[in-house]
Amino acid sequence: MRITLRVIGIGPGNPRQITLEAIDAMAGVDAFLVLDKGADKQSLAAARREILDRYAPDGHRVIEIVDPPRDRHPADYDAEVRRWHAARATLFAEALTATVPDGGVAAFLVWGDPALYDSTLRIVEDITTHTDLDIALEVIPGVTSASALTAAHQILANRIGESIHITTGRRLADTPAGADTNQIVMLDGDLAFRHTADPADHIWWGAYVGTDDEILVAGTVGEVGDTIAEVRAAARQRLGWIMDIYLLRKAVD
Repeated sequence: MRITLRVIGIGPGNPRQITLEAIDAMAGVDAFLVLDKGADKQSLAAARREILDRYAPDGHRVIEIVDPPRDRHPADYDAEVRRWHAARATLFAEALTATVPDGGVAAFLVWGDPALYDSTLRIVEDITTHTDLDIALEVIPGVTSASALTAAHQILANRIGESIHITTGRRLADTPAGADTNQIVMLDGDLAFRHTADPADHIWWGAYVGTDDEILVAGTVGEVGDTIAEVRAAARQRLGWIMDIYLLRKAVD
C-alpha cells in the first residue's frame, strides 16, 4: 500500500500565520489525522478545527486518535518517550491503513514547525520502518513559536555577533558555558530559569503566542520571575493547558 503523507506545519495557533504552502498542501487530502488529547485540551483542538474549517477543502475528513497515555515523571525519560512514540506510531499506522485508500493522501497538522521539538517525523520514520506502508513523505515548514515570540515582543533573538541556543526546560541547567548568552527555551513546565538564571538576566516570556489568548511578560528574572509563575499557573487553570516559550538573555557585564 502506497500513500502520500504530508506533515504540515501550522504555526503556533494563529490561523493567519498559516503559510500559502501549507494551505496548498491541505488540498487533495483524503484524511487529516488528529490526536485527541482529552477534554482538558478542547480549546487546543478547537484551534486546529478552525484552521481546517478555514483552509481545508469542503467535506474534508478528520480522523481523531486518542493519544496513548504517558508517564510524565518516568525513571528513564528517554525510554518512556520512545515507548510513547512507538505507541503513537502503531495507532497512526492502523488509522492510515483503515482510512486512506491505496495511492491516497493523508496529513498531520503540526503546531509550529515539524522540525523543531516535535515528534511527528520520528513517528513517521517508525511507521515506515516497522510496517508495510510505502510512504511518500512531504514536509511543509511552519512559523515557529520561537519566531512568533520575538515578533510579539518586537525584539531580535540575539545581540550583534552573539549565538542563539535553543533548548528545553529539562536541559536548561546543562547548557554549556558560553552558550547561554541567548537561550530560547521550550517545554519548560517547571520554569527552570528560576533556578539557573541570574536575577539580572533578561527574560521575554509568552504563552499562547499569536492567538487571542496571548500573554506576554518581559523584564529581568529578578523583577518578573514570580509574576511569570503566577500568570502561567492562572492561565493553565483557566484554559486547561498551556503552550509557552521564552527567550533568556545574559546581562551585559
